[in-house]
Amino acid sequence: MSGDEARRRARRLERAATDRGAPLEWFEDLYSSAHGPGDVSWADLEPNPSLTEWLEREQTPDGGRRALVVGCGLGDDAEALAALGFEVVAFDIAPTAIEWARRRFRSSPVEYLVANALDPPDDWRRQFDFVLESYTFQVLPPELWVGLADAIAGTVAPGGTLLLIARGRDHDQPVGDIPYALSPTELAGLFGGRLAEESLEDYLDKEDPPVRRLRAVYRRR
Repeated sequence: MSGDEARRRARRLERAATDRGAPLEWFEDLYSSAHGPGDVSWADLEPNPSLTEWLEREQTPDGGRRALVVGCGLGDDAEALAALGFEVVAFDIAPTAIEWARRRFRSSPVEYLVANALDPPDDWRRQFDFVLESYTFQVLPPELWVGLADAIAGTVAPGGTLLLIARGRDHDQPVGDIPYALSPTELAGLFGGRLAEESLEDYLDKEDPPVRRLRAVYRRR
């Protein structure tokens, strides 16, 4: 299945789930009905290039600490962090995605769990030194973004870091269909009262054609 076909498939499933009043169920629908990773538009079977680029450039964060990967999908970003020495918890709302990640990385030290990003376990609150949020906002309707930001920010430990990667757009442009894009203004509104912004990059990635991305770093002081 081509990338465009996979995105159209995701949009059909998202609309169907929303129409039946269950806007989060389509993630399990997507994974459970997939014939392979090509049917999942974001499953590239390698870490997000925006993550690896940032890790190589910053040469941080250091290993030996706890990391949380939000909406981990098939596990590639989680494995990249584990390779740096992090103690990684990675979760997804889709049980089939978690089963798939566990099969792919049978000897992995990563703890793969089923959980809801909008309602994470209470014992995760302020427990993670590094939190990665990559592309989750762009597959949830905008009316859920405030709740998602609050839940994700709540997992960051004192002195900890949140790295967020998302599609970008100007604030006066329409959100469109999934994958939704965020504006720098929206990010500031979502996280400004929760964490301190350390950097915000607005750039074109190396896809063909290039896609506008936002890469933000936040810290709990």
